[in-house]
Order: sequence, then C-alpha cells, then structure tokens
Amino acid sequence: MIGIVNYGAGNIFSLTAALDRIQVGYGMINSKEDFDLYDRVIIPGVGHAGAAMTKLRETGLVDTILLLEKPVLGICVGMQLLTAFSEEGNADLLSVFPLNTLHFANRVELKVPHMGWNSIIPKINCALFTGIPDNTYFYFVHSYFIEHSSEFTAATCTYGIAYSAAIQKDNFYGVQFHPEKSGVYGERLLLNFSKI
Repeated sequence: MIGIVNYGAGNIFSLTAALDRIQVGYGMINSKEDFDLYDRVIIPGVGHAGAAMTKLRETGLVDTILLLEKPVLGICVGMQLLTAFSEEGNADLLSVFPLNTLHFANRVELKVPHMGWNSIIPKINCALFTGIPDNTYFYFVHSYFIEHSSEFTAATCTYGIAYSAAIQKDNFYGVQFHPEKSGVYGERLLLNFSKI
C-alpha cells in the first residue's frame, strides 16, 4: 500500500487515477500516525516549491519524513522538496539530497517552462526503471530543475542543458516528470515503485 502525503500541494487526482489503473492500493497521509499504515510513500507536488515547503512544514510531517526507512518517491515539486535549496522562493527544503533546484531562465535559450514530452536516459541501475528502455519519453511541466550529480542522478534529461530527471539516495527516489501522465511507461514506473 502506498501512502500519499496530503499537504495541499499535489495533483492528487491524476496520481490516484494512475494507481487505480495499475491496481495498486493507496491512501492519504494526513498525520504522523498515518505513515504506519503504508509500506511506501509518495510526495506529490505541483506549483511553487517555496510555497509547497511552507505547506509541508505546516502539516508537522517533516521530521517523520526525514526519518523514514521505507521507500519514498517525490514527483515533480515533490522531488524538488527533497533537495537542499530552491531558487523558487529562495527556499530551504528537506535536504535529503545535497543538491540545488535551479531556474532554467538565464541557463537555457529555450522556452520556459519546459513543457511536454522528453526522453530520459537512466544513469544507474535504479529499480524505478526496470523494464523501461533508454530514451523513453515522459511528460514534463517545470521551470526549475535539479542540478546533475554524478552520485545521486538516476536518470538525465536534456533541455538546453543536462539535468537530473530522476534521483536516488538510499530509500529516497525522485522524478521530475509526471509518471501519472506519461502513459504505459509512467504506469510501469509507478508499478516498479510499488514493488521496491
């Protein structure tokens, strides 16, 4: 069973619809006690990282998240929250990963936000990508990106520059794209996560 952290900053309907399609059970995490009900956790997120971090702090769930030993997946802004700092709102984040979330503006000469389908290349043997070929296309919508890291980048994407499309550290995973909106391979990734 997957617990979805419900902190008011996630596109939860699309995610739950995808989990329904692949027949993976889920529920909402609204309190510290709820974490005990699930063996995996997803932190969703859309919108502004700084505002999302404020909402997450207001739930009182931050300390519990940082101590989790079960698999945790951050999606889009949920992934960015796992980093140390975001230029979006100049916000200090969870610092699970010692990485920064940066704005595409002034770094690429392409339209911002990066919106639409783009291919990724897995960089390490990450369980999220079991059965997913190199150069598979996933759906992205974001203006901020996580810097590439030789240690923590699980997959890269290129949009003017190469950046982390996915990250992994111990039991924490993150994907910048939206697997719940990425068709059959997005559903495969969510199914893979449900079995980690």
